[in-house]
Amino acid sequence: MSLSVKPSPSARSYAALSMGAAVLTIGLKFGAYALTGSVGLLSDAFESIVNLVAAFAAFWALSYAAKPPDAKHTFGHSKAEYFSSALEGLLILVAAGSIAIAAGERLSHPQPIEQAGLGLALVLLATAINGGVAWILLQASQRLRSITLRADAHHLLTDVWTSVGVVLGIGLVSVTGWLVLDPIVALLVAANIVWTGFKLLGETGSGLLDSAIPDEEQKAIALIMSEYETQGIQFHALRTRVAGARRFVSFHVLVPGAWTVQQGHDVCEAIEQGITLALPGTDVTTHLEPSEDPISWDDEKLS
Repeated sequence: MSLSVKPSPSARSYAALSMGAAVLTIGLKFGAYALTGSVGLLSDAFESIVNLVAAFAAFWALSYAAKPPDAKHTFGHSKAEYFSSALEGLLILVAAGSIAIAAGERLSHPQPIEQAGLGLALVLLATAINGGVAWILLQASQRLRSITLRADAHHLLTDVWTSVGVVLGIGLVSVTGWLVLDPIVALLVAANIVWTGFKLLGETGSGLLDSAIPDEEQKAIALIMSEYETQGIQFHALRTRVAGARRFVSFHVLVPGAWTVQQGHDVCEAIEQGITLALPGTDVTTHLEPSEDPISWDDEKLS
């Protein structure tokens, strides 16, 4: 028996919002770089290009993940979200490499920063836009349980902190006159981006390996089961996994062998509905067994 909830396609609208924000911030940051000549601002602008590519990938992944199950993909297409998060992680590493190369050249040939005030104003405006969109995406990712939106949100937040670091670097250059601080800040930005990229790739790998659902959600399932255990019903072979915005839960339900098929069916149906209500977007599969039969306990080791 299985209950399923189709992933909400509304997540795509948030990916579209991210694309629009990326286009706007790219223009602002490259404008700031053109005014100042700061390699730190150039590195920040490169990261915004990554944001745009990642947003396009997110839109595609969310569109594909929203497709209903078919004959070849009977569990749906929700794992498509991991393609987006993997691509974003790889693009982040590419951007970090480009930043490091540009910063290394500027370390060898320091250049003064021009029109710092106007350039920083443009960057701060772009930072405010990214910060606002990141907050919106985080809220949506929690509501829609989307790893794609969560990855995009955390990437934007990394961009925010990157911009803050660049602004501080340029401010220090203006105050101290130490031109070498600009490329040093850019290298620190690159290191931070590398960390973010590897973190995203790690989360993607975890999802592709069918990691179990979070502990708090497993506790919610255990709480529902405990209500039936007081009635003499037993459970084992609980297995869970996450695939994008969807969860999959399966377990065995052991009831007295004297029960009718209808009695067992009704109990399993009630348990499945309880879990689906507690954890929306969950496919629940149960297997009914007689508790008196020793064979029913042979697969207990799966629990």
